[in-house]
Amino acid sequence: MTATAALQSLKDRHRTTWAAGDYGAVADALVLEIGERIVERVAPGPESEVLDVATGTGSAAIPAALRGARVVGLDLVGDLLDVARRRAAHAGVDVEWIEGDAEDLPFADGSFDVVLSTLGVQFTPRHEDSARELVRVCRPGGTIAVANWTPQGYIGRFFKTLSPYMPPLPEGASPPPLWGDEGHVERLLGGAVASLEFERSTVDFVHESPESFIAFMAGNYGPLVMARNALTPQGRWEDLRRDLIELSAASNLARDGRFRVPSEYLLAVART
Repeated sequence: MTATAALQSLKDRHRTTWAAGDYGAVADALVLEIGERIVERVAPGPESEVLDVATGTGSAAIPAALRGARVVGLDLVGDLLDVARRRAAHAGVDVEWIEGDAEDLPFADGSFDVVLSTLGVQFTPRHEDSARELVRVCRPGGTIAVANWTPQGYIGRFFKTLSPYMPPLPEGASPPPLWGDEGHVERLLGGAVASLEFERSTVDFVHESPESFIAFMAGNYGPLVMARNALTPQGRWEDLRRDLIELSAASNLARDGRFRVPSEYLLAVART
């Protein structure tokens, strides 16, 4: 298989992966506040034109629309956009939802005042291509803001634990947590923007216990749903489950038998 074909196959797997389980349940339970924080940080005004790249279920797109911005939410996975549409209707806002590829955005140069991505763009295979597209569609004097899990944080270590159990990335693809590393993002964006600032923050994951948290993720979080489905016939799922519970227990800050882990993410804000 050629490198290009392998990368396209990876994108096809991404569509299947993120449609598996119930990412809306994960977003609602764990990460909605990150979308709200990124929108609060860039503060798009009424009538600002905003693009939310790899929008998922609209965690940033909907808060931006609630501020009166004109918002487009784009994602590779149509099933996630169906959830986003329902969430937007419930919130009483209009957002234009488009199924598309973050590495090849279907918009003219300089189409948006604000370009966002919350825990999404990091899963594109070719980080250089997706970064170039973020810059291309942002107007001069505009703002690009992306929030991504750091390699050192809980989700970064979650993926590091998961990685040995899954097929390796094809040639030309970059590991998702690199978008949460300042040096990597500086190399991706620094030479193409006027300024670039970084902030690290955390969001708390809370559940009844480490075991119950991994059970919740295994039933709802696409990458772990797919891993469970692939590994169970091989007799390897229990090994991964044990490793993830051990990671969760070692990271747990709760002292009452429950589960509470701060998961770190990097917010990068660029001015074009």
